[in-house]
Amino acid sequence: MSSSQISELNNQRPIPQEAFDWYDEYAHGLIDRRTFMTRLAGLAALGFSMNMLVGALMPNYAFAEQVSFNDPEIKANYIKYQSPKGHGECQGYIVVPANVEKAPAVLVIHENRGLNPYIKDVARRLAKAGFLAFAPDALYPIGGYPGNDDEGRAMQASMDKAKIEEDFIAAAELIKNHDHSTGKLGAVGFCFGGYITNMLAATMPDQLDAAVPFYGTPSAEDLRHNVKGPILLQFAELDERVNATWPDYEAQLKENGADYQAYIYKDANHGFHNDSTSRYDPEDAELAWTRTIDFFYKHLK
Repeated sequence: MSSSQISELNNQRPIPQEAFDWYDEYAHGLIDRRTFMTRLAGLAALGFSMNMLVGALMPNYAFAEQVSFNDPEIKANYIKYQSPKGHGECQGYIVVPANVEKAPAVLVIHENRGLNPYIKDVARRLAKAGFLAFAPDALYPIGGYPGNDDEGRAMQASMDKAKIEEDFIAAAELIKNHDHSTGKLGAVGFCFGGYITNMLAATMPDQLDAAVPFYGTPSAEDLRHNVKGPILLQFAELDERVNATWPDYEAQLKENGADYQAYIYKDANHGFHNDSTSRYDPEDAELAWTRTIDFFYKHLK
């Protein structure tokens, strides 16, 4: 099911908000697949078929490509790097603007399921906009993104979170000092990647020049006093789980005197930027992405 088909489906028969909430619980390990599917089955009384609901809620990456890897304005490849405090040898997807010797670097951080096609496309979008983009795959040390989110989610949940964090710190240092980098460093992440972006802003505030977490929870409480920005935080109004963490985090940012901006997108669900599922909100996604690119141009270019 393509994103346009999903949008058409939503316009004809809106999927109940409970279904989105259940998917969020399932995607973040709060309920198992069986519970998720049982709850969806309960919507059959409202006239929704299981095939329609599952097809709309679960990602279909075949229809989520905005920038082809064959685009002549970019060059995409994979590179390995070392993470001595993490998992040792790691790998990521690097995308370089064509015919540009040096560009500001942006680390692209995936959700809690590995380097899926949507995140790779985000990296290509950044390169097409003139940035050196690097998207590590946290799952590489145990085989890499497996091709489906369910297995990827289980794989990532089995890994040492502290070591994953070190892998992304090592990746940030690598791309900041890459031969094609100007030395300016930004980071953008989604969901778990939003958390990692907040963690980087707290862990390496003097090295990270701009951070954009999408619907991410804040770093560990004992680190938050380090955040000074610039940081642009993007939230979805219906994302109660993540939004519950924002008041305390904002209070800390104010106490820090941090340079921050925050936007909450009305009626949007967690994951609204991901164009492979029905959570995708085209208008909000476009606005949030425009703000992201403008923010990176302001602080990195």
